[in-house]
Order: sequence, then C-alpha cells, then structure tokens
Amino acid sequence: MRIVTYNLNGIRSAMNKGFVDWLKACKPDVVCLQELKAQPDQINVQAFEALGYHHYWHAAQKKGYSGVAILSKQKPDHVEIGCGNKKYDDEGRIIRADIGNTSIMSVYLPSGTTGDERQAFKMECLADFDIYIAKLKKQNPNLIICGDYNICHQPIDIHNPISNKNSSGFLPEEREWIGKFIDSGFIDSFRHFNKEPHHYTWWSQRANSRAKNLGWRIDYQMVSEGLKKNLREAKILPEAKHSDHCPSLIEIDF
Repeated sequence: MRIVTYNLNGIRSAMNKGFVDWLKACKPDVVCLQELKAQPDQINVQAFEALGYHHYWHAAQKKGYSGVAILSKQKPDHVEIGCGNKKYDDEGRIIRADIGNTSIMSVYLPSGTTGDERQAFKMECLADFDIYIAKLKKQNPNLIICGDYNICHQPIDIHNPISNKNSSGFLPEEREWIGKFIDSGFIDSFRHFNKEPHHYTWWSQRANSRAKNLGWRIDYQMVSEGLKKNLREAKILPEAKHSDHCPSLIEIDF
C-alpha cells in the first residue's frame, strides 16, 4: 500500500497547478490531504472519482480555512470525521479511515505563528491530541498518522536551527512534545529510512527559499511501532510543486 500525505495550501489552487495529473502518475492507494481551504461542494470531486478514489472530507466551519480529507482506492470499513472535540472539529483538523485492522489518519495540527493566543491554542491542542491518540491506540493499535504537525523535531529538520530557536514550530516545548509522542510508540517513518540532512517538506514563499532548499520538515507519517516490520519505504517528494509544502510517501506491506 502506497500512502501519501500532502498539505495542499488550497486544494482548488493545487488542482489548477496539475495536482490531479500528478496523483494519476503517482498512483497512491491512500491520500491524506490537509489545508484544503474549501468546502466539499467547491471541489471537483469527480476528478478523484475518475481515478478510482473514494473520498471523505472534513472542512472547517470558517470558509477558506484549514480542512482535511482522505482519498482511498479501497473503500474504508469506517470513516471517523473529527475527534469529538468541538474546538478542533470546528476547524476541520482530523479525519480517520479504518481499513482492515489499520487506521489511517489525516491531521492538520495548529500553527502558532500568528501570535501568543494561537501558540497557546497549539500547545493545548497537542496535549489534547496526546489524550485522544492514547485512547484510540487501545481500540486501534495499528495507526498511521499522516499530516502537517507544524513542528520540526530535530536541528536536522530545519535549515537554520540557530536563528529559528525561538520560532513557533521549533520551540523547545514543541520539539519535546513531538519527541515524547514518538517515544509513546510511533516511528517517524522518513527518519526510519533516511538520516541525512537537507530534506524538507515546507518552504517559505519568501526569498526564493524553495529554490535554495531553505526549508522545514513539518509533515510526517507516524507509524505505530507494531507496524515497523511492514514498512518498506518512506520518502519525501519535493519535485511535486502544487503547494508551499511537498508530499511524503510511505510504502507499507500488509
């Protein structure tokens, strides 16, 4: 099974830039999308149906903001919209598809870059996310949690860790959280296969950052430890340019 995660920074814009053609060529079995910035009735869903995907959407109440989705070639046994917490569900941040004995999630964790209030909201969300996942793991131990975590874990994951040490997304408390999250029973799938620097999933749209590869790795595919033996490959796909992010892909053998 090939599973892709991709923050599109606006699905309509990405589709205008050739996202559907890219999807057709890449041929993932499951696609986890974030930051849709659209309601389902604003999206040409027939383009995904033509490729054989079942599609499930969780839009934010605020139009043009946030939103997540899952596309799947195999029809899931169950799809869970949201996490049951209104303050996050109103922002369209979590969707889950259960396929066999594995649950695949698309998550868009908050950014704290707009100020102290949203940074506090982000930290509150991370604490609540821990509780939610700990409970979910008891019911569904095989989890693949894909999405934009808005956090760089280690200095290797950011182009300039020294100058960004006080930046949201690389704050000590954020890095500590993601480290503890991994230690709670997850594999950072990309780092499982690749320990090299200069691999990023997001670039600022300023100062020609993408061409210079001055980026951040903030998108992850976290896989339950119990699925470690099933992992075959994990990679970042920077050649896909439909967004300020790029997709990541894992291959997992069931």
